[in-house]
Amino acid sequence: MTETAPRPTLEAVAARAGVSRATVSRVVNGGDGVRDVLVERVRKAVEELGYVPNQAARSLVTRRHDAVAVVVAEPESRVFADPFFALQLRGISKELTAHDNQLVLLLTEGRDDHARVGRYLAGGHVDGALVFSLHLDDPLPELIQRAGVPTVFGGRPGWSGGRSDVVYVDSDNRGGARDAVRHLAGLGRTRIAHITGALDQTSAVDRLDGYRDVMADADPRLIAEADFTPAGGERAMRELLDRCPDLDAVFAANDLTASGALRVLRESGRRVPDDVAVIGFDDMQPVAEQTDPPLTTVRQDIEEMGRLMARLLLHGLDRAHRHEAVATPPSSVVLPTTLVRRRSA
Repeated sequence: MTETAPRPTLEAVAARAGVSRATVSRVVNGGDGVRDVLVERVRKAVEELGYVPNQAARSLVTRRHDAVAVVVAEPESRVFADPFFALQLRGISKELTAHDNQLVLLLTEGRDDHARVGRYLAGGHVDGALVFSLHLDDPLPELIQRAGVPTVFGGRPGWSGGRSDVVYVDSDNRGGARDAVRHLAGLGRTRIAHITGALDQTSAVDRLDGYRDVMADADPRLIAEADFTPAGGERAMRELLDRCPDLDAVFAANDLTASGALRVLRESGRRVPDDVAVIGFDDMQPVAEQTDPPLTTVRQDIEEMGRLMARLLLHGLDRAHRHEAVATPPSSVVLPTTLVRRRSA
């Protein structure tokens, strides 16, 4: 075993800076009431000695852990296979890192995991939580509320019952869906099908509503339910071709679903976009640019959604730490979407 040098102590920093231990503690832990000249001397001593504050001791003083739980209400097999989650986590991580906060990733595989996550959040290990990919029957919101942890949600909550204190970040799913279907109609397509996402999630419901806004009189057989996965897209596309072989366009709820639909269309001998035009949703470039043909899709800034979630949470935590009066909770944010045209439509 390699021997390690003893860690520098507060006393060593105080001796190097020529100040008291209490002064060092106030500077290191972000306290007030220390003259600028002394702050500079302490910081110089900290740098020279390589002093690292003890987080447990620091938390006792600041009542902050500098850690945020990121709760993804999906099994790990889904999280690590879907680039959507990687993009959102990257945005969150960048924002937390910029503010010297740690990311604690919590995944839910089943009901037992919900209880575990609830216990962890209630245990005082983190300052707040960022939660996304919730399903309508998910017990997590109730567990989080019971834990009393400041939280920002990813996606419009369908379970909030109109509560004004629920803060979330989302994209204009309904408006983006309308843009996609209007584009297909503008191409002269009249038998436009829709492959939904998982309808126990508000993003899928909003995109279905956007489709119906434009296709109010559409044949109900042109709608097939899926689950935001390539396999779901394949299954739904086969159902649609069996029911409506004369369809001439497909709006898929996300890019992964569209990629599965494209494979089935190719296997069935349909040419894209000549016979069937296809549009996805997300604009995840590792997917949209590598499909055959490259995918026309609705772009939402997934990474920016993650950054905004973290920013809203940290801003609220800072205000609470400074004991600022908060008349109203932070406003939720809905980001705009844009149609990105490639060769599939």
